Amino acid sequence: LAAKNSLQGMPKMNFGNQPRDGGYFIIQEDEYNEILKREPGLKKWLRPYIGADEFINGKKRWCLWLKDASPKDIINSKILSEKVEAVRQFRLSSKAKTTNGYAKVPQLFAQITQPDTNFLIIPSVSSEKRRYVPIGFVTSETIASNAVQIVPNATLYHFGILTSNVHMAWMRTVCGRLKSDYRYSKEIVYNNFPWPTPTAEQRAKIEQTAQAILDARALYPDCSLAEMYGNKRHLFPKLLKAHQDNDRAVMRAYGFSGKLNSESACVAELMRMYQGLTEK
Repeated sequence: LAAKNSLQGMPKMNFGNQPRDGGYFIIQEDEYNEILKREPGLKKWLRPYIGADEFINGKKRWCLWLKDASPKDIINSKILSEKVEAVRQFRLSSKAKTTNGYAKVPQLFAQITQPDTNFLIIPSVSSEKRRYVPIGFVTSETIASNAVQIVPNATLYHFGILTSNVHMAWMRTVCGRLKSDYRYSKEIVYNNFPWPTPTAEQRAKIEQTAQAILDARALYPDCSLAEMYGNKRHLFPKLLKAHQDNDRAVMRAYGFSGKLNSESACVAELMRMYQGLTEK
């Protein structure tokens, strides 16, 4: 069943920001360079823009983020004036009533969920061929698109649990599918997920193993997450080991360690926990 919030009061998960802009605010690399050549002062309004594709495949896109721009900033720039007017016209001509309403604020994304702090990012759709859905932290400078879910107040501990084999087993069982790819939803996958109640020592261990995963990824700055988590993942032994250590630490926190040796047994146990939580 879809749940509005996490059953155990975990940090809230949201969709990323939704532009509804007809594509006028989204900037590819060649246009980015062109804009800066014509109006170098616009650099402060151009922010890195990240959806599932950019995050997993290491692609680069930007967006115009005019939340703090004054009317004068927009009027004084030929590029911004044209872009904002194009967005306004696009929204006015839409058949959707809600989109029409956003024509009143043509300089802004339609729905804004962008946090002021670093946040955790989870692709909404990712390949079923991966053992782990690649998730990770992004700085608040980066604007998240609505092709990802974001958790603004996530810590290393939350990252460790969510990137573990326990959470992945749950996700594989309860998530929807797009063709055969995983569709990660906050209402079904995240909000219903039963979390462990670790001791202080177990929690500290998970924070440590979670950090080790991030450190292992950092050893391969020229590789995308798609490469690290793809069918050549054996080429990244340190990352593989970091995930195995994290899986073990999370299993211990659940009390699954040594007892459960299959994914189905793990999910059956999680379902029992879920039932206990919903009965409460």
